Amino acid sequence: MSFKLDKVSVSHITGDDSPVLHQLDLTVEQGEQLALIGPSGAGKTTLLATLACAHRPAAGGFTVFGADPWLLSQAARHRLRARLFLAPQTPPLPPRQRVVTAVLAARLPHWTLWQALASLFRPADPDAAHEALARFGLGDKLYARVDRLSGGERQRCSLARLLLSSADAFLVDEPISALDPALARLTLATLQAEAAARNATLVCSLHQVEMARAHFKRLVGLRDGRIVFDLPRGRVTDAMIAALYENETALPHVHPPHEPPERIAVGACF
Repeated sequence: MSFKLDKVSVSHITGDDSPVLHQLDLTVEQGEQLALIGPSGAGKTTLLATLACAHRPAAGGFTVFGADPWLLSQAARHRLRARLFLAPQTPPLPPRQRVVTAVLAARLPHWTLWQALASLFRPADPDAAHEALARFGLGDKLYARVDRLSGGERQRCSLARLLLSSADAFLVDEPISALDPALARLTLATLQAEAAARNATLVCSLHQVEMARAHFKRLVGLRDGRIVFDLPRGRVTDAMIAALYENETALPHVHPPHEPPERIAVGACF
């Protein structure tokens, strides 16, 4: 099992005691792939950060790979975090760094200080970095500077770093927000193929509901910091999506999933 949340609540990281996430119950098995969907401000990013052990829950039980990270020593928690890869929507890549160096930074947890410093001047494994970038259509950007990349290219550069990590769980926040449909499909397919190949868990937040329904078998709907539904995609109806995004100024475009949905009452998932 990768993650287990039992009545977990998480407060604002600013020090405000008001909760962002409320009494969440969620279990994610190792190797499972699921999409988090919901309106802006629903708590998707906070949930991913909590799973990555970046936010400490204010209440409830939380385990990662069977251990409570906040009961571990600092060194043991650091080792646990090395098994998790959190890819934020806006990756914090050093602007003057070359792309090859940014991608190879995934190897830092396994390098000595000397190896890390040496790689800044002569990249340790440029072929591996190029292969990872090529899987996201960025092979020609290997020696470009990060500040010369577009927003979508930076997102994919960060995900190429993920491919070189040794993580057992990928926590990915809005990875296709700056991509056109073709690149979005390539990006999701690459992430899912990598996760499947190494039996890694993939939790991916998406605002594009049609992409979530097309690519993920399990959908978790969040609204106002609460789980509204946690269902196989075939049981998530258009009416449930509409209720999830009710009163949003711009509703996501919804297409039917690949498999015929089982019609159930919206109220059944609250």
